[in-house]
Amino acid sequence: MRESGQGGEGRVPFGIAEVHGPSMVPTLHHGDQLLIRYGTRVRPGDVVVLRHPFQQDLLVVKRAVERRDGGWWVLGDNSFAGGDSTDYGTVPEELVLAKVLGRYRPRAKGQRLPFWLFSAVRPVFASRSMRSAASSRLRAR
Repeated sequence: MRESGQGGEGRVPFGIAEVHGPSMVPTLHHGDQLLIRYGTRVRPGDVVVLRHPFQQDLLVVKRAVERRDGGWWVLGDNSFAGGDSTDYGTVPEELVLAKVLGRYRPRAKGQRLPFWLFSAVRPVFASRSMRSAASSRLRAR
């Protein structure tokens, strides 16, 4: 993930990030541009941008599933991609940087204009069923 803009005190509360990789498919795809908001309250089900706990210069986008002792349990929407809390455990609260508000999907080569316009810009909503889905996924591992 690549990020432009900076959040924090005295800075712009919004930024843009670009998705790299398949971990959030079908919600987000490689190349999607994200509108993110820094310093907003994170709730279970929200899609967030965070610093990887073991490689803090790497930004990742995941779904915040539940708050646990020590931080957030985060999962990718694509359970086959890995690279989430099942690999590195809870993510400390201070490493969760921003919440994803929406996504812009660039027009694919050969994609017809009316179909692209219909799907290009969408808000990214919190998943209401994420808590139960994550719990069953965690029990299955």
